[in-house]
Amino acid sequence: MSKLALVTPVVAVLLAALVARPAPAAADGAAEPQLRQQQLALHNLQNQALEAYERTDYTRALGLYRQLWEQAEQMQRFPHPAPGSWQVLYNRNVDDAAIAGLTDVGSAEADFARGLDVAVSLGGDGTMLRTVDLVAAEDVPVIGVNVGQLGYLTEVEPAGVRLALKRFLAGSYDVEERMLLAVTVEAAGFEAGVHLALNEAVLEKTPMGHTVRLGVSVDGETFTPYAADGLIVATPTGSTAYAFSARGPIVEPTHRCLLMTPVSPHMLFDRSLVLPPTATVRIEVLDDRAATLSVDGSNLGTLRPGDAVRATGARESARFITFGTRDFLHILKTKFGLSDR
Repeated sequence: MSKLALVTPVVAVLLAALVARPAPAAADGAAEPQLRQQQLALHNLQNQALEAYERTDYTRALGLYRQLWEQAEQMQRFPHPAPGSWQVLYNRNVDDAAIAGLTDVGSAEADFARGLDVAVSLGGDGTMLRTVDLVAAEDVPVIGVNVGQLGYLTEVEPAGVRLALKRFLAGSYDVEERMLLAVTVEAAGFEAGVHLALNEAVLEKTPMGHTVRLGVSVDGETFTPYAADGLIVATPTGSTAYAFSARGPIVEPTHRCLLMTPVSPHMLFDRSLVLPPTATVRIEVLDDRAATLSVDGSNLGTLRPGDAVRATGARESARFITFGTRDFLHILKTKFGLSDR
């Protein structure tokens, strides 16, 4: 049995109807007609839910989805699940599952990735970042389904979900590994531990603040202080995120390196640095101006003068399920609307 988890914003829970298939079961002669009838009803509900979703009729789709789950629960009462069936662990936490009326299949974040074979991210790039954060420590691969806007990190469009899941179950896929950052904070009041980042860690001025001064050292050796609106330490995947808007270099995402890019620097040296993935970058807040720390867009809090953050290549990797060769330049051209001439 394959164990699958769905990570989604609320609207995207509707796509769960495509994969919430109960395990067909062996049955005796008396139960067999009833089982076939339930399987047919389930199949019809799946198709109706998909059609409603594609029409953006989310209210109807959610109603159909709830019916689908109720019938699935009934079918699960038959003994002896068939080989090759799958179990669906729904949503990223109990709160999201409750919104869909499925509290009993929600999962606490601490237990979410344990024992999973795959996680399906239904949303945009933000949902992909959240999914990787939830499952990377357990080396769980992720199938990205683009239900957002840009979808730069996702592999599958909604219409291709069924085929993608069939190919995954059949073993017809590849795994693309992406480097992650390991980020630690040296500051009072911050929770101890390592924060993983697929895109970047950013130390920047507070919303209403002035330019900050940040002292940078690499592998224990002082480099230079920066006067800037902020400083980004990014992965190659993150080179097309915030670092891109700060005029940093674009790096093919399967490379392994650290990119350090200043945001609106008030100094002569305004270039990005490309460092080895084993390097440890330490950034300390200088002078009397505080700075805010965010990791993959999630604000972790405010650092005061003397506080610092460390970033280096993580032991873990993000593992993306792919179906065929990913042409990086083609994706870049498509997502950014670049022309041939």
